[in-house]
Amino acid sequence: MASEVAGHDALTLSNVNAHYGRSHVLHGVSLRLGKGRLLALLGRNGAGKTTTMLAIAGLLRATDGKVTAGGRAIEALSPEAIAWCGVRLVPQGRRVFASLSVEENLQVARQKRAVPHPWSSERVYTMFPQLARRHRQRAGTLSGGEQQMLAIGRALMGNPDVLLLDEPSEGLAPLIVLEVAEAIAKLKAEHLSIILVEQNFKLAMNLADDIVVLNTGQVVVARTAEEVGDDPESVTRHLGVF
Repeated sequence: MASEVAGHDALTLSNVNAHYGRSHVLHGVSLRLGKGRLLALLGRNGAGKTTTMLAIAGLLRATDGKVTAGGRAIEALSPEAIAWCGVRLVPQGRRVFASLSVEENLQVARQKRAVPHPWSSERVYTMFPQLARRHRQRAGTLSGGEQQMLAIGRALMGNPDVLLLDEPSEGLAPLIVLEVAEAIAKLKAEHLSIILVEQNFKLAMNLADDIVVLNTGQVVVARTAEEVGDDPESVTRHLGVF
């Protein structure tokens, strides 16, 4: 796949294994995220998508294998150290700080890193105008769509090189899904490297450069989105999408 060009990887996983207790969940997962590309990580429920994201972010320690960000090994680092390496996770379920205001949610995540166009709350508000109108409002009182926007904005305040988006369209109304998709497309246009976990196959295909499909904790498809577009059944047969 195009993201596998040597020296052009924002993030790599090499033969990563992970367990929950005695349960072996990831079985030798390998993938490469090219710089400035969007990789859609797909699979049925329980396939290991969220576990892969947690292993990248350091919230679940890989039991074997290697994870690199910008060429640096990060699999043994703490979640905080991985964030300082430029990897930020927008978790499934948003998990905003409900008792803090929108502005406080953004400021608490602020991290100064050397990036070409640093993120500020003003820049987040430009991307998500709804948040600007509610900047003093407690995050717990926002709609689901607004909370998702805030979760993305909060991650951006860390000035990441790699953004991990876990099910950003989950539970959102169709119009809000379109707004979130437009924001992701803008981030991609700014050459941010993104891994997107998504159940919405059409949304993933509209955004992705590369597609990786997991089945029972193993990679079963790794192709460019263009290749998948020419042969969608190669992916949909693993997803139950018809």
